[in-house]
Amino acid sequence: MAAETDANSDGVYKDHTPMMRQYLRIKAEHPKVLLFYRMGDFYELFYEDAERASRLINITLTKRGTSAGAPIPMAGVPVVSVEQYLARLVKLGESVAICEQIGDPATSKGPVERKVVRIVTPGTITDTGLLNAKADAALAAVAIDAKRGVTGIAWLVLASGDLRVTSTPRARLASELARIAPSELLVAEDQRALLPALDTAVQAVPDWHFDAARGTQLLRKQLEVATLQAFGVEEQPELLAACAALLTYAQQTQAARLAHVTTLKLERESDFVVLDPVTRRNLELTEPLREADGPTLFKLLDRCATGMGSRRLRHWLHHPLRAAEAARQRHTLIGVLLEGERERLVLDTLRPVPDLDRIASRIALRTARPRELAALRDALPAIAQAAAVAAELRTPLAETLWGHLQPPSGLHALLGQRLLPEPAFAPRDGDVIASGVDAELDELRQLRDNAGAFLVELEARERERTGIANLRVEYNRVHGFHIEVTQGQLDKVPDDYRRRQTLKNAERFITPELKAFEDKALSAQERARNRERELYETLLTELAPQVAPLLGCADAVATLDAVAALAQHARAARWVAPALTDAPGIELIGLRHAVVEGQIESYMPNDCRLSTKRRLLVITGPNMGGKSTYMRSVALAVLLAYVGSYVPASSARLGPIDRILTRIGAADDLARGASTFMVEMTEAAAILNHATEQSLVLMDEIGRGTSTFDGLALAGSIARELAEKNRCYTLFATHYFELTQLADTLPEVANVHVAATEHRGKVVFLHEVREGPASKSYGLAVAQLAGVNVSVVKRARALLSQLEERAAGTRPQLDLFAAGAAPAAAAIEERDELRETLMQIDVDALTPRAALQLVYELKGLAQG
Repeated sequence: MAAETDANSDGVYKDHTPMMRQYLRIKAEHPKVLLFYRMGDFYELFYEDAERASRLINITLTKRGTSAGAPIPMAGVPVVSVEQYLARLVKLGESVAICEQIGDPATSKGPVERKVVRIVTPGTITDTGLLNAKADAALAAVAIDAKRGVTGIAWLVLASGDLRVTSTPRARLASELARIAPSELLVAEDQRALLPALDTAVQAVPDWHFDAARGTQLLRKQLEVATLQAFGVEEQPELLAACAALLTYAQQTQAARLAHVTTLKLERESDFVVLDPVTRRNLELTEPLREADGPTLFKLLDRCATGMGSRRLRHWLHHPLRAAEAARQRHTLIGVLLEGERERLVLDTLRPVPDLDRIASRIALRTARPRELAALRDALPAIAQAAAVAAELRTPLAETLWGHLQPPSGLHALLGQRLLPEPAFAPRDGDVIASGVDAELDELRQLRDNAGAFLVELEARERERTGIANLRVEYNRVHGFHIEVTQGQLDKVPDDYRRRQTLKNAERFITPELKAFEDKALSAQERARNRERELYETLLTELAPQVAPLLGCADAVATLDAVAALAQHARAARWVAPALTDAPGIELIGLRHAVVEGQIESYMPNDCRLSTKRRLLVITGPNMGGKSTYMRSVALAVLLAYVGSYVPASSARLGPIDRILTRIGAADDLARGASTFMVEMTEAAAILNHATEQSLVLMDEIGRGTSTFDGLALAGSIARELAEKNRCYTLFATHYFELTQLADTLPEVANVHVAATEHRGKVVFLHEVREGPASKSYGLAVAQLAGVNVSVVKRARALLSQLEERAAGTRPQLDLFAAGAAPAAAAIEERDELRETLMQIDVDALTPRAALQLVYELKGLAQG
């Protein structure tokens, strides 16, 4: 091994054994990752890797040999259970280089030859056991063009071969990364500090990896095209640079060509209804806000039969379509499926289908396991049946899906002929290839499996030939096969017997025939495994042309599965098809919250009407009355409609929507040094900067994170800005009753309230949204309902009466939205103070000196 010789000549590893010198040389090539070094039935780790792995996944730390007089730390995991350890490490954001034995121990002089065959990282995993069945693991690369102010993002789902790119302003980088949700992110070393704070594993790679010219070359070679013009990226250097780093890293980790990556998709902001990270979180699309196992929209809808369908549904929820026609096609297919419970037939048909896309990708990477191919073989009849069902649906989308739901011809026969009905886990285990495929393999298996019969037959022949009745043909691991003869029968031993071992009461012999059988039998198992590996590699090569059709089939299965799941929930929950029109506005009648309606016994439906003449609803009412639930129900219905789902309402009509923006709830962001109010204002600023006439905005109790008057002033100004300048569809929930005056001055503003009443001193929430402002807040009743001490509530009620009397008797209601409102308010305060001072004067008791002093005080008050 040349590298090892070089190391020895340099004296770098001279104090180590040959095997450790080999390990250190390989580790030096992969310094940033954990190295799993194959030694027999274990993957071993040494030095810092062993100590780190021991801490991370709680494996035993031991010692092996010494280096410079100190013991070498060592830890290991069994080969048979390596996947569970890899899964835990990847979940922690670690990367692992897998170093296998590739040489033959029987012919190796010194350490068996080894090399790294792949690197497992959070964004490049393809093993089924390491992947989340319901979510994709994407590898992304970010190229920041500081001069032009744009950022190129390229991302690849290696397990399905899905390669996409998008270009975005730097200000929207965090939002785009939240949408893509990569498991691992690549960035140039000199741009690491430019990234926003992320929870994703970040790998800083050399700057030269992000080279646009190199990206052009890599993409042309990968996609097998002469020009990239058809993909729309040829004139966008930030996208080419990101692709360069992405493809380089993916190819390095897989140590193979990415044969299944055959196309590139350019995504634009105009393709989808924009959801920023705050909105994704507030609407609880796939992640709950509070409890880790809390309800989400995805959990509610995921009735999919396959992992592919679940992943497609998750993607749809985060990517509502701007193109209404594409959403309508899904609505139409759902409607046809609901005729005669066809959705149940589709789901039952697809249930046996494994992850076709992941299996196809592993075939392309030549890492597919025998049992995955067997699962593919067994699922092909179900896919053909699903195609037959799709052919009967007769909708434009169903016809498109039917065209791809055709398994490659001859695939079932090929896999059925080549594989055993239940093959072993891996080719190295043997028993993968079916009998009759290869004569040499069949012969080796016969030697392996029929050794016992041969020995019985040989023993009978030798007894008859020698006349030794107690002659035995046996085997042990130390001396192999032998013929054992007792001391009293040695005179009958033939001349062709050769002594192998002497015992106290017997002798053991070998014959030329038995020796020849031993040579064959002892090597038959290993030779059979080697032959099976060769035949399996040949099978993978033959399957390579089927990868593209299989990926197309997987895409169709995922879509059909996801639509069928939406249809099944629509039937169970009595959802309706929305009408998507070109006319602006939102009209939702009998609306329910998609998730909440299934968690309570009786849900009060409500209506929501927004139009060009009614753009902002000021929503008032008590806490716990249902304001936030109402607003979220509107946003979820709009999102579901453009996802292509039915919606929880009795009828729905929706015009074009370009984005959904929310400001709901209060939370500190202490990790970034932001208070509740700062977070609130940051989110409000983002809405004001991005909302358009086609945006849906949810604002919940804006301004509550500061003093009453500051909050009221900000809330009033923000509401006016949304109504007059942004002109977006806005649901504005507030406890500032003064904001209801907006409807008096702005014709596009209307008041609604969530109804409540008091019964025997207790508040009763009706959860009904009615026209007009709320009559009272019921704050004290809610406090009592929450368990606040009765004496505290009584005291609060007394204080409230005093405050209301003072406000009613001394100050008129301020009009925050009238011109000159601030100076008028100041003048009123000055007059009130003068009045109070004069009313307290006892004129008859004033002395001349006190009267003079009072004049000065009154003058001072008048001058402010």
